Amino acid sequence: MRAKYTFSVFTPTYNRAHLIEGVFKSLQQQTYKDFEWIIVDDGSSDNTKEIIQSFKQQATFDIRYYYQPNQGKHRAFNKAVKLARGELFITADSDDTFVPHALYTLKQEWDNIPNKDEFSAVTGLCVDEHGEVIGDKYPTDRFDSNSFESYFIYKISGEKWGFQRTDVLRKFPFKEFENEKFIAESSVWFEISKYYKTRYINIPLRIYKTHNDSLSSNHLLRYHNPKGTLYTYYQEFNLPIPLRYKLKSMINCIRFSIGTNFVECVKLQNKLLLPVVLVVGVGLYIKDKLKNLSIF
Repeated sequence: MRAKYTFSVFTPTYNRAHLIEGVFKSLQQQTYKDFEWIIVDDGSSDNTKEIIQSFKQQATFDIRYYYQPNQGKHRAFNKAVKLARGELFITADSDDTFVPHALYTLKQEWDNIPNKDEFSAVTGLCVDEHGEVIGDKYPTDRFDSNSFESYFIYKISGEKWGFQRTDVLRKFPFKEFENEKFIAESSVWFEISKYYKTRYINIPLRIYKTHNDSLSSNHLLRYHNPKGTLYTYYQEFNLPIPLRYKLKSMINCIRFSIGTNFVECVKLQNKLLLPVVLVVGVGLYIKDKLKNLSIF
């Protein structure tokens, strides 16, 4: 099916009516206009719906709003990918803002890739509210690699932002485990990396903000969603990455599975390394508990 738009911009939201206007204003200011905006409201109890209706009256682009009972960002993402009418799919979180040339730059960089069948994405940099680049820049201004190489081999860290091909995302949806509302985004990015490259660019595109209700670095989500956590760490362990990172995945598998699917996690471990992994993993679990994390 031929795409109707170049970009589908997807925003998952949950009680962010007070923040989502920043996304709308950023989209209004884009110099590249061939896009739609898909909002999946993951069970908000605030006035998000009314806010979006007011945006529709002002917008110069197509806005599509969908409500679902609270099921987690990954399910909202899967739903939006199915609904998308754009060739390229980009997530703009409900507290995001981005520069006016963001979509234009991404499209221009995509068009400059001759062998597009080998690529699924273009990704740029993020800056904080003071304009400082968050995390590491890429080794070169145009750097062709993939998610697990850039993270595990080149050790590039920090917030990044870009699109994925919609057709590729439809091949690799997020796993949905019953009664769980979270799974790490890396579970999809690393899987895609086995088959496709990403073009990374040293151009700031997104202005990244942190809030008290941010999902970032939230260990509680991993404790409360053990099946997705086990899946993610098992997947990481089977990537072609250095042994130290495999060990880290094994340790975190133990750490976050205690009290839930601990036996399943132990069965997946390398038997020679299991004694060390158990000691360190249990130790981290105890450390988390002493920090008064509400994991029980």
